[in-house]
Amino acid sequence: MRLTVLCDNSVGPISGALGEHGFAALLEPEVGESLLFDTGQGGTLLHNARKMGKDLSSVRKVVISHGHHDHAGGLLPLLEENGNPTEVFAHEAVFQPRYRVKDTGESFPIGMPHSKGEYVAAGASFSLSAEFREILPGIMLSGEIPRATSFEPGDQGLFLDCTGQRHDTTPDDQCLVIETVKGLVILLGCCHAGLVNTLEHVACKTGRRDFYALIGGTHLGFCGNEQFEQTVAVLKRTGIRKLAVSHCTGFAAAARLCREMPKEFQSAMVGYTLEV
Repeated sequence: MRLTVLCDNSVGPISGALGEHGFAALLEPEVGESLLFDTGQGGTLLHNARKMGKDLSSVRKVVISHGHHDHAGGLLPLLEENGNPTEVFAHEAVFQPRYRVKDTGESFPIGMPHSKGEYVAAGASFSLSAEFREILPGIMLSGEIPRATSFEPGDQGLFLDCTGQRHDTTPDDQCLVIETVKGLVILLGCCHAGLVNTLEHVACKTGRRDFYALIGGTHLGFCGNEQFEQTVAVLKRTGIRKLAVSHCTGFAAAARLCREMPKEFQSAMVGYTLEV
């Protein structure tokens, strides 16, 4: 299986590729269908795919990790470009209104940029569920991740209304779990539920703790020092081989992870590829 990052805040050494605040990754199994996990904001997905020689016209299955524009913005352009029926996997709460509200009181919408009807009209059929499920052979979607730890409070600046009265716990946040010969590969969108909660949920559902790689946004750029330190302590105990972070991890948190886990750390920029 080959995994390639198509959208991220930063770009690797690929001529002409573009970065944007968002995330998308393409999974190409040795046998069977390709799968697109997230779609970025919409400004770079198709462009970067062409620059990297990735033909997205054959993609018939897309996962939206959660209903934020920087993960779902490229879905409509993809559907319009391909003109093919496409199955979209997501959580039942993916179309909830979402807002980020600043300390100043200023708010702006960050949810799905289009209505469900617009996506359906463009060729999407939605498979919505909060349950752990297999969506392709050896590839599973986590479903809703329980918030069990005391030190992973989640992003406190997210709300379901523009006035900041209804806190958004982002229940639709999901990860992809991929079985490989080297162990489990966990593909993250933003990991709003927290890395430790995510790993424990995956272990509970699969009965496995042979984590080989964690790839994607970790949201550690938004957390406090206690959460960071406890998260790193857990990561070190897991025996994980690759920690390839991107997007909402942030430069400062990524630098700390690199210092704490130099052998495992990698930067999953646009163009990053993992073959297992």
